[in-house]
Amino acid sequence: MSETAKPAPRAGFGLSLKGRALRLLAAREHSRTELERKLKAHEERPGQLAQVLDDLQAKDFISEARVVESVIHRRAGRFGASRIKYELLNKGLGAEAVAEAVNRLKSSELERAREIWRKKFDGPALDAAGRAKQMRFLAARGFGGDVIHRVVAQTEEE
Repeated sequence: MSETAKPAPRAGFGLSLKGRALRLLAAREHSRTELERKLKAHEERPGQLAQVLDDLQAKDFISEARVVESVIHRRAGRFGASRIKYELLNKGLGAEAVAEAVNRLKSSELERAREIWRKKFDGPALDAAGRAKQMRFLAARGFGGDVIHRVVAQTEEE
């Protein structure tokens, strides 16, 4: 290697805090809390990270509403409202935004649970053990008890 040639920097090395934040945001929507968690170790002086995140939020690079929509879009086809609520809360989103999202999800909860059930199971369970297995599956996906009972009971009637 000649003296003038420099090796290419490894991924993530040599990036500014803002550059790291933009790289994360380019991959997917992140909440401010997520970015704080991921970038805290790279902060060189106190207050630097908050200043960068304030700047990105002022320029609308960080948006709570977009994070909510992104999570709902990615997860609603596979999970129930309580599982999605848990994920949104872990992202550090505001309680009001999470409550609004959960209310929107509740309106389609039964239909989504039925579709997920149809994809997973061939048909109604033949015995109590089979029904219990189907119910546990839907519960693990974050659906509520009333929805689970309606899905499993209705499939037996169809």
